[in-house]
Amino acid sequence: MRLRCIQYENFRNHRLLTFEPGDGITLIHGPNGSGKTSILEGVHYCALTRGFVSATDSEYLRFSSDYFSLNGSFFSEKASPTNVRIIYKKEREKQLIVNNSEVKPFSRHIGRIPCITFSPSEIVIVNGAPAERRRFIDNAISQTERRYLDDLLDYRRVLHQRNALLAQMYAKMPVHTDMLSLWTENISRLAASIVFARMEFLSAFSGQFRELYGQLSVDEEPSITYRCSLGNISRDSSPEMLYHHFLARYEESEKQEIFRAQTMTGPHRDDLLFMLNEKEIKKYASQGQLRTFLIALKLAQHRFYSATLGEKPLCLLDDIFSELDALRTTDIFSLLATCGQTLITSTEKRGPSTVTAISMESLNHIKQE
Repeated sequence: MRLRCIQYENFRNHRLLTFEPGDGITLIHGPNGSGKTSILEGVHYCALTRGFVSATDSEYLRFSSDYFSLNGSFFSEKASPTNVRIIYKKEREKQLIVNNSEVKPFSRHIGRIPCITFSPSEIVIVNGAPAERRRFIDNAISQTERRYLDDLLDYRRVLHQRNALLAQMYAKMPVHTDMLSLWTENISRLAASIVFARMEFLSAFSGQFRELYGQLSVDEEPSITYRCSLGNISRDSSPEMLYHHFLARYEESEKQEIFRAQTMTGPHRDDLLFMLNEKEIKKYASQGQLRTFLIALKLAQHRFYSATLGEKPLCLLDDIFSELDALRTTDIFSLLATCGQTLITSTEKRGPSTVTAISMESLNHIKQE
């Protein structure tokens, strides 16, 4: 997948901007606050209908503007060109138009333009709350498996309904006697499908991750373990086996769930355990190790997408080199050389001669003309 051209209007600090990257690695360099990250976020909007730094569309409006628009042209070796237009106006629903047809819901667009990101704020995937790691694995699988995204959206809806019913039962409000068993059966099926897909993903992903981490740090041994709210489960568990495990757990904890008015077991309570040399990384690792771990996760995600989809996703890497020494920076450039189209932001010009370097000063000069 490649970006041919993207046009920005009233997006962050870009009133009008046209950006055309190279086919390989493009380095966008300039001082902080010059709009480098905004360029990446516009591409991310076209791919996943949202930015990767902020979740609120209104925060991407240029000061004193009441709308922004993005128009991206993408092409793939496997499919016809894709034109994506996003229009956001204050107090109106965001529009997503793909090849001149409006797309609703936005989830139908996920996976059409596969991409991976790196931003400093994503370090919470490694050292933050479990929700951040669940978001990582959910986003990773959703771009390659449509059914997983559908199951995830259905699970969130059923979880909300089941929790509402538990709250009614706690308040001793009249409810139909079969309602809880119906929602429990539904959530068990979806939970089993989601957990099975996560375990299958990690089975393929972990080996790629360890190999890539070894290329960045040869004297450390990383690992990823799926921590399921069911407890220890066999890697050979089928969706049907997981379904019966969930049914049994919900039956065991029914009284406690009613007392707490919440569903206490399921993929919304699971976590990924990141280890380095058999120690939990978020408790013992240095900032450099945390960042290296995150970079390896992202590069392994790229390799997984390439193998699964048969084409290389876009790479959007924001400020990836800060806090890394020269040797690891060189190693990362070597790995990125095989990753297809990659957009990188940096405060300074760096990298081998094969990198296409574009300064924000030159882009701003074009805008003014």
